[in-house]
Amino acid sequence: MKDELKKKDEQKLDEMQQEIDQAAMAEEEADAEDAKEAEDAGADEEASSADEAQQQVEKLEAELKEQTDRALRLQADFENFRRRTSKEKEELAAVVTQGILKDMLPLLDNFERAMAAEAKDGEAFQKGVEMIFTQFGEVLKKNGLEKIETEGQKFDPNFHQAVMRVQNEELEDDDIAQELQKGYMVKGWVIRPSMVQVVAN
Repeated sequence: MKDELKKKDEQKLDEMQQEIDQAAMAEEEADAEDAKEAEDAGADEEASSADEAQQQVEKLEAELKEQTDRALRLQADFENFRRRTSKEKEELAAVVTQGILKDMLPLLDNFERAMAAEAKDGEAFQKGVEMIFTQFGEVLKKNGLEKIETEGQKFDPNFHQAVMRVQNEELEDDDIAQELQKGYMVKGWVIRPSMVQVVAN
């Protein structure tokens, strides 16, 4: 009887131990499954993060390419503009030069006539030269040449070049006493200042 009870107790103990072992195994399996799910979730998160990073890189590369293309287009446009402007300047300079030379052709004709005149006729020669001088002045004026005025003017370093200082009690300081060489402007730009004597009492 005691043996039977002992066997039953041992059997119960074995069953209880098996149940404990099974519960422990089930818990370990659950922990392993949770760990696997967490690992899978982490991997998914990493994959998602990597995808986002890749998309960001591709977007930035596309923007960089677009900006580079735009910069190259602007550079090409600027080069074309520079070439076109340079060519237009050359063409304009050629047109201006042609216009001035065309205006001077009658002067050349009159010089040839004056040179061909009789050497004895000094009066006619002088009149011819005077006509040429007048005509020459008109051509220069037509092309924008202006004389810088000095008579009764004060010295202005923007238009005059003082080469000498003189005393003159009749004039005030910095008045122009005498013009030694005429000065000229073209459309407001001084191309040669007047050479003058300036009063310094």
